[in-house]
Formats: sequence, C-alpha cells, structure tokens
Amino acid sequence: MTLPPASPRPLPAEHPLSTGWTASAPLVQAYRGVRGVRLPVWFMRQAGRSLPEYRALRTGMGMLDTCLDPALAAEITLQPVRRHGVDAAIFFSDIVIPLRLAGVGVEIAAGTGPVFDHAVRTPADVDALVTTTPPRADDAVLAPIREAVQRTVAELGNTPLIGFAGAPFTLAAYLVEGRPSRDHLAARRLMHADPEAWARLLAWCADVTGAFLRAQILAGASAGQLFDSWAGSLARADYAQHVAPASAGALAHARGLSAPDGTTVPLVHFGLGTAQFLTELKDAGADVVGVDYRLPLDEASRRLGDAVPLQGNIDPALLAAPWPVLEAHARDVVRRGRSAPAHVVNLGHGVPPDTDPVVLTRLVTLVHELGADAAATAQ
Repeated sequence: MTLPPASPRPLPAEHPLSTGWTASAPLVQAYRGVRGVRLPVWFMRQAGRSLPEYRALRTGMGMLDTCLDPALAAEITLQPVRRHGVDAAIFFSDIVIPLRLAGVGVEIAAGTGPVFDHAVRTPADVDALVTTTPPRADDAVLAPIREAVQRTVAELGNTPLIGFAGAPFTLAAYLVEGRPSRDHLAARRLMHADPEAWARLLAWCADVTGAFLRAQILAGASAGQLFDSWAGSLARADYAQHVAPASAGALAHARGLSAPDGTTVPLVHFGLGTAQFLTELKDAGADVVGVDYRLPLDEASRRLGDAVPLQGNIDPALLAAPWPVLEAHARDVVRRGRSAPAHVVNLGHGVPPDTDPVVLTRLVTLVHELGADAAATAQ
C-alpha cells in the first residue's frame, strides 16, 4: 500500500510540541528516529490493575465510567509516571470507549470483558450501525476525552503523553462477535462472506477510532498509538486486503498534524501476533512499529529494512521471573533493538495485573542505565 503524502495541518499553538515543551523528549526523539543519551521506556497497560493506588481509586467505579471521568482518567494516567519514572504517559482509556461515545451499547463485564447489547452479524446489522455518523474530534461527545488529556498534559511537564486508540479490526471484531473471542470466527466469516458489508463496517470503525485518536492529539498528546489486539488472528493476505486500508484510514485522522517547525506528531502502530505483516503495519501510515514478544527485534528491524524505529518487546510473562532472568532478557532486547534507527523499550503486550510494581520500577532503572552505558561507549 502506498499512501499519499499527508497534508500538513497545524497543531494548536499551545500544544506541547508547538511550544517545544516535549519536542526534545527522549521518547519523541526516538519516535522520530533519533537516538539520544537516554533510552526511553514505557509499558503498555502501565496504568491500571498492577498499581494499588489505581485499585483504591477505582473502588465502586465501573471501567467505562472511570474512563469518561476526566479527573479520574487523568489521575490514573499520571500514576505510573510518578511511581516508575517512565518516559511517557499513555492515555488511560479502553478500546471500546469510542464505540460507546458513538452510541453503541456496550459494558465491561467482570471476568469477561466488553459485552455488546447487539452483535453486528449481517449486512443489515452493518447498514443499521453505519447510518450513525461517527463523532468528529471536536464534537461535544468527545469533550470528556479532551478535558482528560488537557488535565494530564498540564501535570506532565516535559514528559510526553501518548494518545491511544484501538485499530478498526479490533473494534469490528468485538462488534461482530458481541463479546471477546479467541478466534474471531464470526468476524472472519463476515469478512469473506460479504466483503462489501465488511468494508463498510471497517470504514465506519476507522472514522470512529480515528476521530478518538485525533481528539487526544489536538488536546495535547505528543504521539499516538493505534493498537490492534486481534489482527494476529488473520492471514497476511487477508490483513492486506481487508484490514490495512481501514487502519490507514484511522491513522489518516492524525497524520500530518504538525508543529511550527514542520515536524509531525509521530504515530505508532502495534498489533499482537502480527510479525508476519510488520511492513503492512508500517505502510498503513505509521512512523514507528511496535513488536510483540514473539519476534526478536533485530529480525523485526531486518524485515523493515533496518529503517524504522521500533518499540518493544520484553515478554510480559518474565515480569514474574527471578530478577536475573528478567534482567538478562531485557539486556538482550536492548541489544537487539540497536539494529533499528531508534528504539523505545516496552513490553511485547500489556502489564499483567498481578505484576509487582517494584519490578517495573527496577526495570525502568535498568533500561536507563543500559542506554547511558551505550551512549558513553559510542562517544
């Protein structure tokens, strides 16, 4: 897929990239392919169930209600930055929030995950859904998201905030299945049984989640990440034909947003189990490709021509291993990440809820030490 050049669209004058407040942050520089003295690190799902302060704050609150409370969402986003000293905050939200804001009936069931009032199984179901116009980034329905981002950015200083949105396939898979699924058979069945209905559904999801991501960036996020939880269930050819155009459509909502110096907001594309189509993730319009724990970073970089900044890919399972095992693994990840133009250390998926927060803090310290050692050696 070859995308047309993104038309430059100016960020607000008060945006942290416009003012220069986060422009030189190690994470932003790495996302732009520049290696600095500090090796940046943050963790997917760093805000949430692994933190006792999060559990105390969430008492009596439903997940989706928490995400839509600007004060709570901002505080939860900030908690891991204060505790761990990570190099970025990731906006606290849920993949299905943009669907809720678009009028879809969905709740998070304890022990299950997202459960929808109605599954979208037929072309008629698709037609009924897509008659709903997706919210625009500046619509009133997204006001809680914009306020939460603004509150967060006001507290972060020069630490950048990363905007977060689920990729169209993951949203569509939830809608078609009506709840979490292991194999997404119903979604893949619709994809092949009625490609036109599937394309309409994916295009609608792309606009819903793209506007959600754009709203966060315009409100102050210094980068954006499109997260595809379930694309790994697809064959490469199916992803390229039936999904990649919608992912490109979602990212297009944020592509080209630029600071006064002409630099654009960097975009990250991550998919779980997507090692077979990393190039498609990049070609959808991303500046950075996230790599899960299944593929060594040097091999991922090779597949991308050693020309793309990478993010990843410590195995989350090893967070519970003895420290020497985790340390050796982290050192290997950092070593392999040197094959890429730049590297942001992360997990190959999210932080497990039973992770000891002390381990995460210790891991951040280790990564920063390894980055400083490498920079000193290079001098």
